Amino acid sequence: MHYKTVKGILSSSNGMNLYRGCQHGCIYCDSRSKCYNIDHAFEDIEVKENALELLEDALRRKRQRCMIGTGAMTDPYIPIEEKLEYTRRALLLIEKYGFGITVHTKSDRVLRDLDILKRINNSTKAVVQMTLTTADEKLCKIIEPNVSTTKERVRALRILHDEGIPTVVWLCPILPLLNDTEENISEILNMCIDTGVRGVLCFNMGLTLREGNREYFYRQLDRSFPGLKEKYIRMYGNNYEINSPNDVRLMALFRETCRNNGIMHDHRQIFAYLNQFEDKNEGQQLSLWD
Repeated sequence: MHYKTVKGILSSSNGMNLYRGCQHGCIYCDSRSKCYNIDHAFEDIEVKENALELLEDALRRKRQRCMIGTGAMTDPYIPIEEKLEYTRRALLLIEKYGFGITVHTKSDRVLRDLDILKRINNSTKAVVQMTLTTADEKLCKIIEPNVSTTKERVRALRILHDEGIPTVVWLCPILPLLNDTEENISEILNMCIDTGVRGVLCFNMGLTLREGNREYFYRQLDRSFPGLKEKYIRMYGNNYEINSPNDVRLMALFRETCRNNGIMHDHRQIFAYLNQFEDKNEGQQLSLWD
């Protein structure tokens, strides 16, 4: 872990990452890609030491309240968050200035901040997005070794729902020849139904690989699934989009299951929901982009 002073914290779309790098060790992580220009070891977390001051200044200056997003590049609930509490302190600032929040995580540590999320959601909107990839706990511990297991994440989703916090699940990535089965997709979707998620995002049954994350992914395949890397190379070469041979059938299953159970699954509709700021006190709605 190391500290760095940065010039800004909110992107043009009001997203923020308080940390750079990750400790979760997911074998497929796109954030390892060279295009993101991380100039330090990925597991050596860069802490943006002035992030909270920058965030408060940005929120104070905004003319209109909107949704703030976090977790697009680095999970806000990586293990060092337990000690540093940057995410918790950022949520308190978002609450203080009356903004909404959408958090994307794979960790049940999000439950630590349930008190703040509930207060935000009472006046505006707080949404928790949770990634689910496999119903197989053994496989989960291999492809996502340092993160909350699927069962722990599903438990968190149930608690969040019971406490009135809306949730969205990212059903991705789906790794060809590993978790791209009808049984796995059905089990995850049943978890989503049982926990009352509002929406499920899935663009296709596959993953993306580019320079940086491809090499790491293949090393992990060699380590845990000998011979699988060679099959990937024969099937996909250096393609960016790595779609499962079962993509069409599994996407049909995904859409039908969501449709039959009243779950949002059109990505445009879900993103519109995530971006829409709600003022529950005044009955006004403002966009993330304001």
